[in-house]
Amino acid sequence: MEKECSSHDPVCTPFRIDYHDKQIARKLSEYLLQMLPHEENRPIVFVCIGTDRSTGDALGPLVGMMLEEKKICSFHIYGTLEEPVHAVNLKDKLALIEKEHENPFIIAIDACLGRLKNVGIIQIGEGPVKPGAGVKKELPFVGDMHITGIVNMSGFMEFLVLQNTRLNIVMKMAKRIADGIHAASIDYRRKYSVLPMLKNQKEHLS
Repeated sequence: MEKECSSHDPVCTPFRIDYHDKQIARKLSEYLLQMLPHEENRPIVFVCIGTDRSTGDALGPLVGMMLEEKKICSFHIYGTLEEPVHAVNLKDKLALIEKEHENPFIIAIDACLGRLKNVGIIQIGEGPVKPGAGVKKELPFVGDMHITGIVNMSGFMEFLVLQNTRLNIVMKMAKRIADGIHAASIDYRRKYSVLPMLKNQKEHLS
């Protein structure tokens, strides 16, 4: 399995689903929960990569904005429309995350380009993404795992392709991803809020 997402969609990704699927939030949530670490105190950090200056590249910041509006408390969110994580500040943001969180489990969210038949596919996989590969920028790999959305076709003049991607599909894909993460956050919070209670009860009884 490929460990990164460049301008071309990965050949083999464990979870792939079309954004039209009516059960996408539930399915995305279930798969995401399987992938998250089972360590009680390990912070889960979503890095939503992209910029609102390019329609196709706005997927990450849109997801970040939607998650922020949902007031998710189980996970930490970096990258929104107001405060995007993009090519210029990516290294600094990663350094900040490492400073603010001890041993964070990072999930990168990014747009990518792929084959025409795969446009609209949302994918989750282990390993990082390589932001900027589609427009020939050298940026660091990001993430212990990734969520990517194929927003348009790869090929010739990919910078212009991203600029001219329809906002409609990007918005809908962002909403599906955010809904899935929100559902996962609720189950994750329930699981890890019960564990400390059980631990305290056992200590009290012993």
